[in-house]
Amino acid sequence: MSLFGVDIATYRPHAVHLLDRTYVETNCYTDVLIELLHARGDEPLAAMGFTVRTDFEGDQWTFFKPPPGDLEALFGVDIHEMQPYRPVHDQIAEQIASGNTVIVEVDSWYLPDTAATSYRTEHVKTSIAAESINRAAEVLRYFHNAGVHELEGDDYRGVFRLKPVDAEVLPPYTELVRLDAGPRLEGEELRSASRDLLRHHLGRRPSENPFEGFADSLEGDLPALLAGDSADYHAYAFATVRMAGSAFELCASHLDWLLADRARTVSGSLRQIVDACKLLSLKLARRRPFESRPVVVEMGRAWEHAMTRLDDLV
Repeated sequence: MSLFGVDIATYRPHAVHLLDRTYVETNCYTDVLIELLHARGDEPLAAMGFTVRTDFEGDQWTFFKPPPGDLEALFGVDIHEMQPYRPVHDQIAEQIASGNTVIVEVDSWYLPDTAATSYRTEHVKTSIAAESINRAAEVLRYFHNAGVHELEGDDYRGVFRLKPVDAEVLPPYTELVRLDAGPRLEGEELRSASRDLLRHHLGRRPSENPFEGFADSLEGDLPALLAGDSADYHAYAFATVRMAGSAFELCASHLDWLLADRARTVSGSLRQIVDACKLLSLKLARRRPFESRPVVVEMGRAWEHAMTRLDDLV
């Protein structure tokens, strides 16, 4: 039982998940939606204008997720919470049979595609979307991170909690993805609607330069980070420089798709931010003292230039 009939052997991920990117992966939720839309035949970049609202939120950068309203307006896709009152694998099978799917929070301990990070080594919450399921054979094909993958057997039983578990463990958070909620826009109609959404989100971007707050925060956090261990670094980097870098790289790709050559100076400024995020990641990973403020100040200048020029364009 399959949603799109995806063949793992021949499937090619969307361009934003190929190896020429600075950040091949963004965050688990957005990556899932990018590949889900891509496999369906839609252009997920059309829905990424919301990334202009990316902000520094006290101790982390925005965990960016495409707004459900944007997905419905552009692709006729409605995503909303569903009640996991039955075994989740049974609900997934029923939804796929209806032409829809389910996004579910799972433990990456059971996801073979995380072999380089958390598979069978660490319990980490993440989101996947089902592409196909065979309950009798205990096989699940799923969208996660930068592509489509498959798990079976003990991993299947673990990811769906079919093994004995503590009765006090909460059921997973699940969302129904309805693919029949409205028309799918294409061509110039899609670009026009995407441009309108970008204009809407641009009007709600941070009222102050977010890099000013980040400069102060990073400077204050730096001594503890340098004294900490690699686990401290990875947690901090994911919530800050990696989140900001992947968001603004995705934003640059959205503008290139939407505005083509007209976006060149804006996307160039955004990619300066991406490069600086990568530089900060490397400096933090070395855990040696360095002056962080000059790097972040330059990122702030690039952000100001990008937002001002974007106002003129849209």
